[in-house]
Amino acid sequence: MKVAVLGAGTMGSGIAQLAAMHGHQVQNYDVTAGALDRAAQSVAASFRRFVRADRLDEDAVARATARISYGLDLPAAVASADVVVESVLEQLPLKRSVLHEAAQAAPDTCLLGSNTSQLSITAIAAGVDRETAPRVVGMHFFNPPVLMKLFELTRGQLTSDDTVKRTRAFAESLDREVVVLKKDIPGFITTRVSAAVRLECLRILEEGVASAEDIDKACKLGLNFPMGPLELGDFNGLDTFLSATESLATAHGDRYRPPAVLRNMVMAGLHGRKTGEGFYKYDVDGRRLPSTP
Repeated sequence: MKVAVLGAGTMGSGIAQLAAMHGHQVQNYDVTAGALDRAAQSVAASFRRFVRADRLDEDAVARATARISYGLDLPAAVASADVVVESVLEQLPLKRSVLHEAAQAAPDTCLLGSNTSQLSITAIAAGVDRETAPRVVGMHFFNPPVLMKLFELTRGQLTSDDTVKRTRAFAESLDREVVVLKKDIPGFITTRVSAAVRLECLRILEEGVASAEDIDKACKLGLNFPMGPLELGDFNGLDTFLSATESLATAHGDRYRPPAVLRNMVMAGLHGRKTGEGFYKYDVDGRRLPSTP
């Protein structure tokens, strides 16, 4: 199967790597050469970790790496695709624009997926014509895509049954576990639940009840979270989380209203790992530095 992944950030490059690992030919597109270079480096580093963990051998890595091509030409990336996965910033106008351009150049049988974590699929599909909208579907992967098994499949108002069936088959070809949303609701299942927990942790921090490190430790050891909620915010980007909570608050009310501590950190440029500091500090390679007493 030929897969075009539009966007070469953390999620886009991870989805491209996942598809290549499962035998698909992948075109990873972005608007800048720098983003593509970083994506290739990130994928290579991820593959090295798989080798060190004895989960892949060097030959398997070489074959998977050869299946990924990187490029700056969107029409060329999607021209022969069976599946398009849009994974650009969580901005509705941008996602509509990218998917519209992809639909113009891709085969008319191609699945048009959005990796949005919380935007309405129906709203995204409004960027394409009425005949194309039945092929638009939510394909929500989780970070990091090569490790996280869950796949949230969301149908928009016009998504066809055939599209849902084919999308499930695609997800299963990647060895993902699929959950299907019966309604197109902003935030889906996991983003709504995760945001509620993370916002409460932010309020606990803002109230001075405990440190970020102890809040995360309590969630990991007491609630069996694989990663602390504040640590996860740093990993994904606090600017991204702020944007998501603002969208959720618009859709679902004040329960998702972001607290001042999050707004202030984003305004100060403390976006987490990618800027070197968020709730924790990081070195130039993104490794977390020891906390100071």
